[in-house]
Amino acid sequence: MRTQRAKLTILFPDQEHITYQAMSDETIHDLGLDTLCEKVTADPKEQAMILQVLRSLSPEARVARYRAEVFDDLFHHPEIREKLLSLLDHVKFLNDFGATRRSSEEGIGVWDLIHRLDELRDYITTVEAMESCLKDASLKSEGLRDLREGIHAIWEDSGFGGLKKDISALQATTDSVKSVTVGLNLNERFEPIQAGLVSVNSKPFTRSSLLQHFADALVRRDQVQPSAEWNGSMSWQPADSSVSLLGSKVNEMAGTTLAMRNPLLAMTMSRVADGDGAREIPRTMDSALTHLLSGLVKKLREVLNRYAAVSIREVSDLIPELVYYVRWAEYWENRRREGWTFCLPEAVDTESAPSMASKGFYNLKLTLVTTPDSTVRNDLSFGPENRIYLLTGANRGGKTTVTQAIGQLFLLAQGGLYVPAEQFVYTPADGVFTHFPADEDKTLDLGRLGEECQRFKALFQRCTARSLMLLNESFSTTSFEEGYYIATDAVRALLQKGVRCIYNTHMHKLAQDLTASEKAPDFAGTCSLIVRSEGHQRSFRLETAPPEGSSYARDIAEKYGVTYEALLRG
Repeated sequence: MRTQRAKLTILFPDQEHITYQAMSDETIHDLGLDTLCEKVTADPKEQAMILQVLRSLSPEARVARYRAEVFDDLFHHPEIREKLLSLLDHVKFLNDFGATRRSSEEGIGVWDLIHRLDELRDYITTVEAMESCLKDASLKSEGLRDLREGIHAIWEDSGFGGLKKDISALQATTDSVKSVTVGLNLNERFEPIQAGLVSVNSKPFTRSSLLQHFADALVRRDQVQPSAEWNGSMSWQPADSSVSLLGSKVNEMAGTTLAMRNPLLAMTMSRVADGDGAREIPRTMDSALTHLLSGLVKKLREVLNRYAAVSIREVSDLIPELVYYVRWAEYWENRRREGWTFCLPEAVDTESAPSMASKGFYNLKLTLVTTPDSTVRNDLSFGPENRIYLLTGANRGGKTTVTQAIGQLFLLAQGGLYVPAEQFVYTPADGVFTHFPADEDKTLDLGRLGEECQRFKALFQRCTARSLMLLNESFSTTSFEEGYYIATDAVRALLQKGVRCIYNTHMHKLAQDLTASEKAPDFAGTCSLIVRSEGHQRSFRLETAPPEGSSYARDIAEKYGVTYEALLRG
């Protein structure tokens, strides 16, 4: 008798006690992670699954460390990654019919049984392959060591050897069925009203499509047969039943989870829609086939009932987690060949205010448009003296790029991945919130300023002292005086909560006034951060220093081409 095993997982440890908060689609888009995931994998369903993991945050440092150790292990074992990737062609049970989900045996026919047989066959293939690639590897991470033990326990299960033997014997029998001949009775409008099975064949049909023959039959009267006996002139054209790895409903699930112990679970549970091709097989044909194959059906029932308790889901739910790590490991391996640097992040627990120290970081999106040698790296830290950075600098100087990069560091690190930096030590955030300019069609009802204010209030109510807030030119859609007034109150409120924040702004006066602690003691903890300009050249280098000048109006004018020089140039 099999004992109950702990759920296999390498992403969501201690699932009884830890929940994960889902970040919004806006945050993912503002940080450019949706674009990056398109480079990690070409499969849209895998992209959605990867984003689901990245957006699912836990403030627990132990979760981030657990994931990072698993990823580091897989990155340094390319032979394991290669074997795991080869498994993906064998795990189609992730989307298959799933005969075991039927509430009872009533009405279960040969189609259900053969689908169940296929599931068990692929289950065996996967368990054996995973046992083989993990057993001799020198693994350091708790997650992969636990996985190895879990897979080994399944492999050594007293019933696994018998399952393998019985399924192998059944497969040899069912493999001999290659086609069936179906008869359809039609009404006067040529609509099928009855279906019946004529024969079960050991060879597949090879003639041209049924539709072509049917059309020929309508045109040529001599092709209409006087009886219902098949004379070999028409053939059955099967529909394409191929399915992809992660299921048809994964995109619908992305972003809908607010807090749950395993955000991928909702995605993998919705594997088959009611419109799946297997479910559309007429039950009358299933019944007829079951009757014709009564001997085989009886044998199938006997063997499969013996293994009714086998849980395929314990392995199939693990596959998306492996895909997540393997795809990112392959991505970073490719970046390393190009010369990009990265590091394993270090998540720390702290009893004091949450902090961060990063050296040599850059925006990961730069890997898509430039080269390692031409990319400027920067350093930045959060602590008691610099809770909020007011970031100013020339237009197109890299302020938004820097703001995005900090958000990417947190989401990638908490996802357990390498980060684009030389060093990254941080206290995990319980949320990453972005306040970037909205599309115009979202501001029609409230106006731009009204929409900005409403959205900021909603974000502020959700954030805590463990959060990260990224503001990109917030409150700059109104006059300078009004924007300055609103921004001052917003910064004061964020300081009161203790939120880590980067406020990227053209309002140089805001940075001048709110970081002068002798004049504004209520704003202790704010810091002026600039993107240094070198003449007319953009250096893209960060520096903790007062704003370089009251260039807000000048930058706006340059941005929209209304300086004297720009206007004369046309």
